[in-house]
Amino acid sequence: MADNLPSEFDVVVIGTGLPESIIAAACSRSGQRVLHVDSRSYYGGNWASFSFSGLLSWLKEHQENSDIVNECPVWQEKILENEEAIALSRKDKTIQHVEVFCYASQDLHEDVEEAGALQKNHASVTSANSTEAADSACPPTEDQSLSTASCEIPTEHTPSSDPESALEVNDFEATGEKEIHCDDKSSVPSTSEKETSENVPMAEETAEQPKTNRITYSQIIKEGRRFNIDLVSKLLYSRGLLIDLLIKSNVSRYAEFKNITRILAFREGRVEQVPCSRADVFNSKQLTMVEKRMLMKFLTFCMEYEEHPDEYKAYEEFTFSEYLKTQKLTPNLQYFVLHSIAMTSETASSTIDGLRATKNFLHCLGRYGNTPFLFPLYGQGELPQCFCRMCAVFGGIYCLRHLVQCLVVDKESGKCKAIIDQFGQRIISKHFLVEDSYFSENTCSHVQYRQISRAVLITDRSVLKTDSDQQISILTVPAEEPGAFAVRVIELCSSTMTCMKGTYLVHLTCTSSKTAREDLEPVVQKLFTPYTEKEIENEEVEKPRLLWALYFNMRDSSDVSRNSYNDLPSNVYVCSGPDCALGNDNAVKQAEALFQQICPNEDFCPPPPNPEDIILDGDSLQPEASESSAIPEANSETPRESTNLRNPEEPSE
Repeated sequence: MADNLPSEFDVVVIGTGLPESIIAAACSRSGQRVLHVDSRSYYGGNWASFSFSGLLSWLKEHQENSDIVNECPVWQEKILENEEAIALSRKDKTIQHVEVFCYASQDLHEDVEEAGALQKNHASVTSANSTEAADSACPPTEDQSLSTASCEIPTEHTPSSDPESALEVNDFEATGEKEIHCDDKSSVPSTSEKETSENVPMAEETAEQPKTNRITYSQIIKEGRRFNIDLVSKLLYSRGLLIDLLIKSNVSRYAEFKNITRILAFREGRVEQVPCSRADVFNSKQLTMVEKRMLMKFLTFCMEYEEHPDEYKAYEEFTFSEYLKTQKLTPNLQYFVLHSIAMTSETASSTIDGLRATKNFLHCLGRYGNTPFLFPLYGQGELPQCFCRMCAVFGGIYCLRHLVQCLVVDKESGKCKAIIDQFGQRIISKHFLVEDSYFSENTCSHVQYRQISRAVLITDRSVLKTDSDQQISILTVPAEEPGAFAVRVIELCSSTMTCMKGTYLVHLTCTSSKTAREDLEPVVQKLFTPYTEKEIENEEVEKPRLLWALYFNMRDSSDVSRNSYNDLPSNVYVCSGPDCALGNDNAVKQAEALFQQICPNEDFCPPPPNPEDIILDGDSLQPEASESSAIPEANSETPRESTNLRNPEEPSE
């Protein structure tokens, strides 16, 4: 495939993370010839999702990656006298301090293999007290590529590609599942898709029941394909930029979403649910009637705070935490608003930041469910793949496992003119977008990066048990020490298609102050207890049992200025990796800003044309007729969508 690549493109994109994928889709949609390459064997970069064995392979890959020695490059011979090269790195240094622990019993046998795997997976893991990292996790052999672990665009996970289907939200309740759509033209998934998303997990339910209280590591390996483990843990605000972009571009037809069902708080050593909507507030047993009225009055003010500047102007220099103390709110309410609604820092967030965050939270309530958040089925890693599909539909060319050796810069103009790939092929382009991790140490010598601390846990039950075992929760644990950061906890159940029946997948995230384990282990110890044989006999364990844990630090390049990179040509653009924020707004803003530099007069990801209105050469249809039929269709969603955006939600009533 590489030998047959065209030699000239308009845009070359290196890296398949979310910002790069959005830009590639936007450029392809606007008619640019796009080449999208990634040296990895899977889509998404640090935004990817993996099955359990795929995650172990990723860990092994990063360990082997650290041992790579850059041999004398052959591409130097292909650089002409009037050119110079910017070498790209073969090492990915964005992941550090990886530590893996297994607490479930490790009764592995020779015949244990992942269900549906192509070959046996002889896996072993670290013991509960080991600090060895990826090497002791022993992933599958190299022949078992990541693509077999659902890292490539998975057709079996793809919802309906009906062009008229809109954003699909599977809102499950105790009584069952229902689907919410963005407009009247939305279509439900086909029968075969429902079998994929609903019947497949149920097939194992009867076999799992006898062992619900005893989940072994061999079970996790065997059911490894039930897991879709995100490297980056995020949610989608229901009125955020990414949801708007998914609907506008019709990329939403490639994905399905679940509502986050509850928002939790951690107070005085216990987990409790936070009332969000008007109904929640008045049904809450945690709040007194006076507190309910106080909270509703304050939330109503937050929805309209910009219209009442006198109420907060005097406190603009204060932190949001200090401002809340001046309001008529009890300590209980102050805690809920600060940590579970505004989700801001106690020490770093100003009054304006807090009010803005609270208004955004309230503005997103009620659009698709009882909380402001959505989660994509099969994990966050589906989102870059959705935009890659859009790019491919409009003619973009994709190459995974395709290494770019260097950028070729013309000395006279100072602009980048081409890339040279691993096969020595020179590919010419006008614009080049490069994900930060591909730059060498020479290019990044003056860049100061922040770090994100991440933990991924597999547990046997929810942090807050209720009648339904299919809850999707977000919890913020405030920092206890000065200089530390609050920890965000997202707990996913099996109906999100990210873990096997009888388990929960828990993601912990915070801005790093130390290694990931040092930052996050204290929170893990507060919420969970290690899984041991003795506790199996005692069913009255207060905390959920921890079966497996992974800690790692991820580079955060989101706030790096372009000027920090050494000697980059003006037509080389830098895309950052994931940031620490809960939403995806930074990725969308970055993608749109870079797209406007490349295509200044083009619409950013406009809706695709109706297939019935596309006129081919020789078609007997009159252009006037097709245009008139297309215009109402293109605008039919807009009024409905805009009225929803303008509707104040329940807390503002």
